[in-house]
Amino acid sequence: MEPGNGKPETNQAKGDPGRPEEPVTEPKAAEKTAAEERAAADEEKGIDAPAIAQTVTAPEHSSGQIKTQQPIAVPASVRPRSAGLDARRFAGMSRRELLKLAPVLALGAFAIPSLQEPLLKKGLAFSDWASARLFRRGHLAPTFPDSELTLFEKFPLNFYDVADPGVIFENWTLTVTGAVQKPGDYKLEQIQKLPLRRQNTRHVCVEGWDVIGRFGGARLSDFLTMIGADTTARFVYVECADDYYETLDMATALHPQTLLCWEMYDRPLTREHGAPLRLNIPTKVGYKQAKYLTDLKVTNVVEKYGYWEDQGYSEFYGL
Repeated sequence: MEPGNGKPETNQAKGDPGRPEEPVTEPKAAEKTAAEERAAADEEKGIDAPAIAQTVTAPEHSSGQIKTQQPIAVPASVRPRSAGLDARRFAGMSRRELLKLAPVLALGAFAIPSLQEPLLKKGLAFSDWASARLFRRGHLAPTFPDSELTLFEKFPLNFYDVADPGVIFENWTLTVTGAVQKPGDYKLEQIQKLPLRRQNTRHVCVEGWDVIGRFGGARLSDFLTMIGADTTARFVYVECADDYYETLDMATALHPQTLLCWEMYDRPLTREHGAPLRLNIPTKVGYKQAKYLTDLKVTNVVEKYGYWEDQGYSEFYGL
């Protein structure tokens, strides 16, 4: 169009006034651009392209000139998607992608009150199972020099019911039953004939505190040998004068640092710390270390495992 004349251009050639105008040819709407074809192929493969080029017809220009079709970018998010495609994409998800969703699903399950307690019990049971299989009898808990001992006066007193259940020492015996060759009642003097072991080890409480103490007594494994215990049995179960009870797996009972203690800081046990006989197990948390022992049973079956364990605490709880 020549400037300023206001008339649209035509296809009439100069010098040929009799030649008719040729109509402007528009592309066929059915023809796909190369971008459209690539987008269609990607969709079949499940690839979500950020945008595709679609061809639309622009309206007539105000001047009267007809514009040809131009590709305009349209976001992929506005394209219709089929349910079949979503199903194909889900089926094609890799195992790794599905595993990424597991924590989200687990957290969602904990939001359902009826599932919370079963899930916690299953998780704790798996933790105990794994810990028991990783436990090594030859792996010793750390020991410490005398200079690092907590003062006896500052060693915390923890008890289940009362600090002193009133044991009459002169009448006290340890009653042994179960899978043993020599059941019966054992006096403290008999147990003290076994080799004496002393060790400075850390005592860790489930409440969050820990101290280093000095304990003395006989290895529980030596006592089990003395009574002819069947060490292929699964458990050593003990009961206490204050009605507390506890169970040890056999591997823990046979560990060289698991002691039947009658000494603390090279002195006889005080009543508050479990006299006349208690357990010292530096490979376990504090509530496994029962005090005021009265009964010991070697068995493959326990009707109740431990006072705290029966309320939901870990049965193994190794350190």
